[in-house]
Amino acid sequence: MLVIGLTGSIGMGKTTTAGLFAREGVAVLDSDRVVHDLYRDEAVALIEAAFPGSTGEGGVDRVRLGELLKENPANFKKLENIVHPLVQKKQQEFLQSSRDQGREFALLDIPLLFETGAERRVDTVVVTTCDADVQRERVLSRPGMTPEKFELILSRQMPDAEKRRRADFIIDAGHGIEAAHGRVKEILSDLAEKRDAGKKDA
Repeated sequence: MLVIGLTGSIGMGKTTTAGLFAREGVAVLDSDRVVHDLYRDEAVALIEAAFPGSTGEGGVDRVRLGELLKENPANFKKLENIVHPLVQKKQQEFLQSSRDQGREFALLDIPLLFETGAERRVDTVVVTTCDADVQRERVLSRPGMTPEKFELILSRQMPDAEKRRRADFIIDAGHGIEAAHGRVKEILSDLAEKRDAGKKDA
């Protein structure tokens, strides 16, 4: 089974692209969804211990936690040290399940793939991108998003140009769904060909 790592800066169409891979029969794990679930379950007690007052009856209070993170940037690392090992465990379970199902491909959708060194745990990296103006417009149209919050998120992410430089494949998500879907099909076809060629050489 070949493991694809999908990443891209905020507003670059990564989530939509992951859905396109799923439409092609690829098993997909959304790391943001994993974190969302952890914030209601396994990570709650650990986060409360590290950030007192950041949780409530429904689990982690993202607004309160966000305020604490903004107060002290060092808190981001503290939070990552709690959450990332839990996310990696879920990813490993997902990949094992995908192998057991006999899947050809499995995709890990990881927003901070390069920033956390996750590229070492996948076979190939796909990066989604689009024009900066389109990115900004998309992100600022989200509920609760402000220019300040957008800039804070960007400051924690590797620049788009550097992600593209490190990518094995690039999908420009600024030209509509059909164009992106066509590129997804091309990438899967290319990966299948390389895999089959490798089997012949072995």
